[in-house]
Amino acid sequence: MKILIALFLFTLLSSAHAGENEIRKSLQSKFPGIGKIEHIVKTPYAGLYEVIIDDQLLYTDAQGEYLFEGNVIEAKSRRDLSGERRQVLFAIDFDKLPLELAVKKVKGNGKRKLAIFTDPNCGFCKRLEKELSRVTDVTLYRFMYPIFPGSDEIVRNVLCSKDSNKAWEDWMLSEIAPAKAICDTQTEKVMALGQKLRVNGTPNLIFGNGIQSPGFLPLEELEKNLNETEKKQGTS
Repeated sequence: MKILIALFLFTLLSSAHAGENEIRKSLQSKFPGIGKIEHIVKTPYAGLYEVIIDDQLLYTDAQGEYLFEGNVIEAKSRRDLSGERRQVLFAIDFDKLPLELAVKKVKGNGKRKLAIFTDPNCGFCKRLEKELSRVTDVTLYRFMYPIFPGSDEIVRNVLCSKDSNKAWEDWMLSEIAPAKAICDTQTEKVMALGQKLRVNGTPNLIFGNGIQSPGFLPLEELEKNLNETEKKQGTS
């Protein structure tokens, strides 16, 4: 009986593997120059397979005849299933981030961690700073990511000030402009890092578990994500 069960499981695994290989070959033949197919996994919905090609999440059918781009939304709950998968699939190793490029601020015990790509002329970044002013027991790493017109100069003045955190918060919370200053900064390295991590806008948050969350989050969502990350790290 054990031998029969083992053979049955082996057949199932072999069939699944063969299916993935067939899909890979089909896509490569129908889409010459498609790029590196890194991942093919069957989803639990609609018979679709998720495919990662050059760091992009796509979908295909069981025969690899069609290739779909876009988000799968669960109608009943309105959940963005594709968005949730991207967060998991493209999670970042937080400890490998070049945190020395960020402006660091420790609040309270600093146990929770949050990295932020932010711009001084971004309205949602300013809204986020108001929410962050109410968060404690967190270490913030602010990556100055000037993508709006005129932001380069403000970022330079903030980074070259005696107290970068104060200069930043004065500007973001009270619109008090930082004093003009000149010094060497590492903004170019931050911009390159953002491009590598596919940061297409600000604010862009990265929690301690490596999950990226593009866009503004209210206080309740910030606390929820920070607490969930802390629990997972505590049990790992």
